[in-house]
Amino acid sequence: MKKTTVLFLFILINISLINAQRFAYIDTEYIMDNIPEYKAAQMEIEEISKEWEKEVEAKFQEVDRLYREYQAEAVLLPDDIKREREETIIRKEREAKELQMKRFGPEGDLFVKRQELIRPIQDRIFEAVEEIAKSDNYAVIFDKTTSGGAMIFTDVQYDLSDKILEHLGYRK
Repeated sequence: MKKTTVLFLFILINISLINAQRFAYIDTEYIMDNIPEYKAAQMEIEEISKEWEKEVEAKFQEVDRLYREYQAEAVLLPDDIKREREETIIRKEREAKELQMKRFGPEGDLFVKRQELIRPIQDRIFEAVEEIAKSDNYAVIFDKTTSGGAMIFTDVQYDLSDKILEHLGYRK
């Protein structure tokens, strides 16, 4: 009898602890789309990206032009000038690829600019989520838009996205 009572109390305590844990989710994409600074940052990044794309494209067009000129004149050129032109074309192509990597590579200028403009907004969102999680006693808050945390079904009553926006001082 004593073991049954202890087991019953143990189960009852565990059930009450499980019920005390609260879960919710947010949609970061939705939140960021409703923050004007994020939209401005995205537009700035897009403009810079287009500018850098033109710069890189111009370098590759120059390489292409030099190569076409070389092909047209190659038959008439002496060997030493041919070699010189080939080296110039190879050097220009290498410069174009290096510029492309510098601008758009994994640690390139575009990545750095995106971090510079968007990271502060993401940090503010994270701080708001953390404050709301602590004040409203949530055990876990998932991000609906994160690829690693795929959610098959979400009930809107647990969506805290609007609450996060309000906490940040924005209206949807």
